[in-house]
Amino acid sequence: MVITLRKRIDLHMHTLFSDGELLPSELARRAEVLGHSTIAITDHVDFSNIHTITDISAAIEDINKNWEIKVVLGAEITHAPTQSIPTLAKKARELGAKIVVVHGETLSEPVIPGTNFSAVNCEEIDILAHPGLITIEEAELAKENDVALEISARKGHSLANGHVANIAKEVGCDLVIDTDTHSPDDLITFERSIEVALGAGLNEKEALKAAIDTPNKILKKHELI
Repeated sequence: MVITLRKRIDLHMHTLFSDGELLPSELARRAEVLGHSTIAITDHVDFSNIHTITDISAAIEDINKNWEIKVVLGAEITHAPTQSIPTLAKKARELGAKIVVVHGETLSEPVIPGTNFSAVNCEEIDILAHPGLITIEEAELAKENDVALEISARKGHSLANGHVANIAKEVGCDLVIDTDTHSPDDLITFERSIEVALGAGLNEKEALKAAIDTPNKILKKHELI
């Protein structure tokens, strides 16, 4: 298989404004050097800190004005009560988040059962991150509500990638490849993202769709490209 050099889009990353290690500017710089065209900063939020979404907006504006890489303001709703997800998603949008992610029922954390179901029922959600043992019914709702399911490059969260890929292919819902970056070592190249997708059981065409078409579809939906 031959993969030509392409720019990468990653719509799930964290800074030190939640539990990441880097400032927005350093994250963007490291991503740009590794060949990213676009990243979304999706720091963890619940009702305790959702207003901090705006704290990095000035930094993002500065980066976008001066560098080639595009940085998008986002949020990841994390370990929140399932009933609160729609309200949090709406509030995140009001505060300027362009990409809204929900922290799915990963096998590596004690996420509240029903989180996946609540996320895929919410039209404000763009990506259900690392959804673990997602069901056929949940994937069908994700397709209906235009919620992409994530193939994760992150250790632990990647344990269910094969299951997520199989369910998504059976239903026909969108997949997206993200890193859930918290530290510099989490960042990957475009070529590595394809390897992650192939390792999850996607074929080359499906992997390229998840790496290119789906993230571009999400960006276009919000008029970001």
